[in-house]
Amino acid sequence: MAKEFKKKKKEQKEDRMFSDAVPAVVEEVIGRTGTRGEAIQVRCKILDGRDKNKILRRNVKGPVRKKDVLMLRETEIEARSLTQGKKN
Repeated sequence: MAKEFKKKKKEQKEDRMFSDAVPAVVEEVIGRTGTRGEAIQVRCKILDGRDKNKILRRNVKGPVRKKDVLMLRETEIEARSLTQGKKN
C-alpha cells in the first residue's frame, strides 16, 4: 500500500508541474511604475478562457512592447491605474 501511495503522490506532482495560464496580448504600454520604475504597466486583452475579450491593466516586470503575448496565471485582479502628476 505504501508503494501505491508514493506512486500516486508522484503522479499528482507531475500533473501540477505547470499551472493553467491564459494568453493575453498587449494592446497599450501605459508607463513605468514601482518605486524605482522597475515594472511597466500595460493594457492587455485576454485571448482565451473564462474572461475572453476582457481588457485588463497589469504590471509587467521585464521588457515588453505592443503586440507581445503574456501568459497570465489569473485574470480577476487588475492593477491600480498610474497617477498622473498635477499640472499647474
